[in-house]
Amino acid sequence: MHEWALAEAIVNSVIKEAQDKNLRKVDLLSIKVGEIQQIDLEVFDFALKELSKDTILDGAKVKYKDYPAILFCNVCGNEWSYRESFEKLKDEEKEAIHFIPETIHVYIRCPKCKSVDFEIKEGRGIWIEEIL
Repeated sequence: MHEWALAEAIVNSVIKEAQDKNLRKVDLLSIKVGEIQQIDLEVFDFALKELSKDTILDGAKVKYKDYPAILFCNVCGNEWSYRESFEKLKDEEKEAIHFIPETIHVYIRCPKCKSVDFEIKEGRGIWIEEIL
Protein backbone atom coordinates (compact mmCIF):
# COMPACT_ATOMS: atom_id res chain seq x y z
CA MET A 1 0.00 0.00 0.00
CA HIS A 2 1.43 3.32 -0.99
CA GLU A 3 -0.33 4.97 1.97
CA TRP A 4 2.41 3.69 4.29
CA ALA A 5 5.18 5.03 2.04
CA LEU A 6 3.44 8.40 1.80
CA ALA A 7 2.88 8.50 5.57
CA GLU A 8 6.55 7.73 6.15
CA ALA A 9 7.59 10.54 3.80
CA ILE A 10 5.23 12.97 5.58
CA VAL A 11 6.51 11.97 9.05
CA ASN A 12 10.15 12.35 7.97
CA SER A 13 9.48 15.72 6.33
CA VAL A 14 7.52 17.06 9.29
CA ILE A 15 10.18 15.98 11.77
CA LYS A 16 12.89 17.68 9.70
CA GLU A 17 10.84 20.87 9.27
CA ALA A 18 9.90 20.95 12.96
CA GLN A 19 13.54 20.52 13.96
CA ASP A 20 14.55 23.30 11.55
CA LYS A 21 11.99 25.54 13.31
CA ASN A 22 13.28 24.41 16.73
CA LEU A 23 9.90 22.95 17.68
CA ARG A 24 9.95 20.48 20.55
CA LYS A 25 6.48 19.12 19.83
CA VAL A 26 4.05 19.25 16.93
CA ASP A 27 0.50 19.90 18.11
CA LEU A 28 -1.22 20.28 14.73
CA LEU A 29 -0.44 18.95 11.29
CA SER A 30 -2.56 20.01 8.33
CA ILE A 31 -2.28 17.88 5.19
CA LYS A 32 -3.74 18.62 1.77
CA VAL A 33 -4.63 15.49 -0.23
CA GLY A 34 -5.08 15.64 -3.99
CA GLU A 35 -8.04 13.71 -5.33
CA ILE A 36 -5.95 11.87 -7.95
CA GLN A 37 -3.74 10.43 -5.22
CA GLN A 38 -6.78 8.33 -4.15
CA ILE A 39 -5.48 7.85 -0.66
CA ASP A 40 -7.35 5.57 1.69
CA LEU A 41 -7.45 8.10 4.54
CA GLU A 42 -8.19 5.47 7.15
CA VAL A 43 -5.07 3.48 6.24
CA PHE A 44 -2.99 6.64 5.79
CA ASP A 45 -4.08 8.08 9.14
CA PHE A 46 -3.33 4.80 10.91
CA ALA A 47 0.11 4.63 9.29
CA LEU A 48 0.81 8.25 10.17
CA LYS A 49 -0.06 7.66 13.82
CA GLU A 50 1.97 4.46 14.02
CA LEU A 51 5.02 6.05 12.40
CA SER A 52 4.70 9.12 14.65
CA LYS A 53 4.98 7.14 17.88
CA ASP A 54 7.88 8.28 20.08
CA THR A 55 8.60 11.26 17.81
CA ILE A 56 7.80 14.97 18.16
CA LEU A 57 4.66 14.18 16.14
CA ASP A 58 3.30 11.69 18.67
CA GLY A 59 -0.20 12.78 19.68
CA ALA A 60 -0.45 15.65 17.18
CA LYS A 61 -3.89 16.47 15.82
CA VAL A 62 -4.01 15.83 12.08
CA LYS A 63 -6.39 17.71 9.78
CA TYR A 64 -6.99 16.62 6.20
CA LYS A 65 -8.20 18.82 3.36
CA ASP A 66 -9.39 17.35 0.08
CA TYR A 67 -8.03 18.98 -3.05
CA PRO A 68 -10.34 18.31 -6.03
CA ALA A 69 -8.69 17.53 -9.36
CA ILE A 70 -9.23 19.64 -12.46
CA LEU A 71 -8.14 18.44 -15.90
CA PHE A 72 -7.43 20.67 -18.92
CA CYS A 73 -7.41 19.51 -22.55
CA ASN A 74 -4.47 20.84 -24.55
CA VAL A 75 -6.30 20.20 -27.82
CA CYS A 76 -9.70 21.86 -27.37
CA GLY A 77 -9.25 23.86 -24.16
CA ASN A 78 -11.97 21.99 -22.29
CA GLU A 79 -11.68 21.93 -18.51
CA TRP A 80 -13.44 19.27 -16.45
CA SER A 81 -13.41 17.60 -13.08
CA TYR A 82 -11.50 14.40 -12.57
CA ARG A 83 -14.44 12.97 -10.64
CA GLU A 84 -16.59 13.29 -13.77
CA SER A 85 -14.26 10.88 -15.62
CA PHE A 86 -13.32 8.72 -12.63
CA GLU A 87 -16.91 7.64 -11.98
CA LYS A 88 -17.08 6.11 -15.47
CA LEU A 89 -13.98 3.93 -15.03
CA LYS A 90 -13.91 0.20 -14.33
CA ASP A 91 -12.58 -0.93 -10.94
CA GLU A 92 -9.31 -2.22 -12.40
CA GLU A 93 -8.73 1.12 -14.17
CA LYS A 94 -9.35 3.01 -10.93
CA GLU A 95 -6.90 0.72 -9.17
CA ALA A 96 -4.23 1.27 -11.84
CA ILE A 97 -4.52 5.05 -11.41
CA HIS A 98 -4.47 4.60 -7.63
CA PHE A 99 -1.11 2.84 -7.70
CA ILE A 100 0.41 4.64 -10.69
CA PRO A 101 -1.26 8.04 -11.22
CA GLU A 102 0.77 8.55 -14.42
CA THR A 103 -1.46 5.94 -16.11
CA ILE A 104 -4.35 8.42 -16.03
CA HIS A 105 -3.77 9.22 -19.74
CA VAL A 106 -4.34 5.58 -20.65
CA TYR A 107 -7.83 5.51 -19.11
CA ILE A 108 -9.20 9.04 -19.31
CA ARG A 109 -9.92 11.19 -22.35
CA CYS A 110 -11.28 14.69 -22.77
CA PRO A 111 -15.08 14.35 -22.65
CA LYS A 112 -15.42 16.97 -25.41
CA CYS A 113 -12.86 15.94 -28.08
CA LYS A 114 -11.71 12.51 -26.77
CA SER A 115 -8.03 13.54 -26.74
CA VAL A 116 -5.57 12.02 -24.25
CA ASP A 117 -3.49 15.21 -24.46
CA PHE A 118 -4.54 16.86 -21.21
CA GLU A 119 -2.93 18.31 -18.12
CA ILE A 120 -3.72 17.80 -14.49
CA LYS A 121 -4.14 21.42 -13.42
CA GLU A 122 -4.97 20.74 -9.78
CA GLY A 123 -5.55 17.88 -7.36
CA ARG A 124 -2.47 15.72 -7.62
CA GLY A 125 -0.16 14.80 -4.78
CA ILE A 126 -0.12 15.28 -1.06
CA TRP A 127 1.22 18.36 0.75
CA ILE A 128 2.07 19.43 4.25
CA GLU A 129 0.06 22.61 4.56
CA GLU A 130 0.78 23.61 8.15
CA ILE A 131 2.86 22.49 11.13
CA LEU A 132 2.16 23.99 14.56
